[in-house]
Amino acid sequence: MKIINTKNKNFNDEFAEILGRGKVDIKGVSSIVQAIIDEVIKDGDEAICNHIEKFDKWLPKNKEELFIDTKEMKRAYDELEPKLKESLHLAYERIEKYHQKQLPKSWLDFEENGTILGQKVTPVDRAGLYIPGGKAAYPSSLLMNAIPALVAGVKEIVVCTPTPNNEPNELLLAACHLCKVTTVIKVGGASAIAMMAYGTESLKKVDVITGPGNIFVATAKKLVFGEVNIDMIAGPSEIGILADESANPKYLAIDLLSQAEHDEMASSIMITTDEALAKTTSAEVERYLGILSRNEIARKSISERGCIIVASSMDEAIELMNEIAPEHLEVMTKNPFELLPKIKHAGAIFLGENTPEPIGDYIAGPNHTLPTGGTAKFYSPLNVENFMKKSSIISFSKLAITELGNECALLADTEGLTAHAESVRVRLR
Repeated sequence: MKIINTKNKNFNDEFAEILGRGKVDIKGVSSIVQAIIDEVIKDGDEAICNHIEKFDKWLPKNKEELFIDTKEMKRAYDELEPKLKESLHLAYERIEKYHQKQLPKSWLDFEENGTILGQKVTPVDRAGLYIPGGKAAYPSSLLMNAIPALVAGVKEIVVCTPTPNNEPNELLLAACHLCKVTTVIKVGGASAIAMMAYGTESLKKVDVITGPGNIFVATAKKLVFGEVNIDMIAGPSEIGILADESANPKYLAIDLLSQAEHDEMASSIMITTDEALAKTTSAEVERYLGILSRNEIARKSISERGCIIVASSMDEAIELMNEIAPEHLEVMTKNPFELLPKIKHAGAIFLGENTPEPIGDYIAGPNHTLPTGGTAKFYSPLNVENFMKKSSIISFSKLAITELGNECALLADTEGLTAHAESVRVRLR
């Protein structure tokens, strides 16, 4: 695994390359994706069926075959191995408990002059969840997207997932049953995003779309934003690790690889103050690569997009990591909570050697749908508020408009909006 030092003459160039890791060639696929969206807008279910035949190698016989029957979901759930079913329930309970704490509140504030100001929080009516399917299906992603929507109070949840050769993933179906999802559509990619965003004969459009996907899904979400809301534009998975001399190199190595095995484009970056630890960890990475089931994917990711940076101090290490703003950040130091106030930008922060990133993927409770590619500087993890919206509440009494009306009308006059001003003054006369 590549090791670079902040003292190197060309470090700034090397670091700039790391900061650019999240760039995806959306421009390169935009025209393709827009054409798919336009076809769905124009031809509806017919376009969806044609796209399924083209991309997933099967053709629905009718519109009903686009949907997965709830009986199939229940059967998949009933046939789960008891221990796996227990694990899914444990994950569900912990995710639900965490997200319940995120619920925003409606409120009213009463002023002495009779003014009432406030905020009303309501869930969206319909949410669309995109969940990768086929052999690479992720039931954990279904839990992480559906549960916040349920906690928010969304009444209708739609799931789109690709089913190559018309073979739905059984574990994903079981997770849908557990989350009481009743509408699951066998379509993926940009077609699925277009179907949820604009609606077809068989599906009413949704209000918000969330969930991970490849560059075509990410591009489609970007193009339909405004027609619907979206959670974020997510790129390849990534991990950052801050480590001092106390860290266990075996833990560090396998945690770096836990992201590298996701995707050749995944980024695994460690910053340490200990050069010896950097070398030992690099050797451990190489050792583990020899035994991983997805070693070819992991090796390419580590080779092309992984590195260990040796910093001159922990403050410098933290400063660099804040610039990287990783999706996942592990803090593997003697006293990790002491560093927490200095960490400004990360999707999820894992503190201590007994908190590997996969704990957050499955069972801890916080959402694993996280900002990537440095967008943690301005984006948050998927949460309950992604499925809710706020309305302002305003009520003025006669006394209140008498006290404040002239100032309001004056401001309207200065902007040349005479109807605005008169709308207030007519109530003052």
